[in-house]
Amino acid sequence: MPEVIIPGPEGRLEGRFAPAPRPRAPVAMILHPHPNAGGTMNNRIVQELYKTFQRRGFATLRFNFRGVGKSQGTFDNGIGELSDAASALDWVQSFHPEASTTWVAGFGFGAWIGMQLLMRRPEIRGFISIAPPANMFDFTFLAPCPSSGIIIQGENDEVVTPGAVQKLVDKLRTQKHITIHHDTIPQANHFFEHEMDQLMGSVDKYLDMRLDPNSPIR
Repeated sequence: MPEVIIPGPEGRLEGRFAPAPRPRAPVAMILHPHPNAGGTMNNRIVQELYKTFQRRGFATLRFNFRGVGKSQGTFDNGIGELSDAASALDWVQSFHPEASTTWVAGFGFGAWIGMQLLMRRPEIRGFISIAPPANMFDFTFLAPCPSSGIIIQGENDEVVTPGAVQKLVDKLRTQKHITIHHDTIPQANHFFEHEMDQLMGSVDKYLDMRLDPNSPIR
């Protein structure tokens, strides 16, 4: 997985990129947890998501937000990080302008940024949000949520309260023309320390369904 340098709004962004094996392959971008809590693109969940999309033949990117690792700039409370994500997606799409579809996946803070990116980028047709911090950040921008996806939560998450995530899911499910899946992983804490297999099993089951040519969700 070659190291790449992406031109970002505040300077260079450090990333890892797996090019697509075929023309018109789909694109996936993975977003990491909160930088102030030690989140980086090398987070275990981020790496597993990256490998999953790579195995499925996506052009796959993970990168460090500004001020993390070798990425330039300083933490910007989500505003600048959203711009970083938009720049990183531009970068991938410059290599894959014919991409058949685009997905975004994120964990924690990265899930919040990813869902904001949905509102800006109509080409994103699917999302995976793991432990979106609905009790810490405002998600009212999802009005309406433009694409279908899955929200996955740990039953014993001590950082992101399951009740807040359930409220977010219930709200999104009132919208027409999209389908929101919601999985709760039994006994899992915020980091899915002992439940990584169950977490990735949930992701893979969802992707199997969505990527099937006969999937009811477009």
